[in-house]
Amino acid sequence: MAELVGPRLYSCCNCRNHVALHDDVISKSFQGRNGRAFLFSHVMNITVGPKEDRQLLTGLHTVADVYCCDCHEVLGWKYERAYEETQKYKEGKFILEKSKIVKENW
Repeated sequence: MAELVGPRLYSCCNCRNHVALHDDVISKSFQGRNGRAFLFSHVMNITVGPKEDRQLLTGLHTVADVYCCDCHEVLGWKYERAYEETQKYKEGKFILEKSKIVKENW
């Protein structure tokens, strides 16, 4: 009998709340506040904080921190606006820091 295996997920490192699907990873080569970060097209079970302009490695962006909706751990941020034309592809997408998420169902 075959085992049923669910989708590969990423969860909050603090409370194990499911926050993203592996299939929604766009890139694993981003830089977060504390090291490596992943760019996701979609996330779930998060709360979005207030928007603010932030100078990042790739220029000025309007971003909003994203928090786990269960334990309120800061997991990364959402790109609300990119001011440079070459960075527009990030708008509406999410950064989750590798140190803040754990793999589930791998």
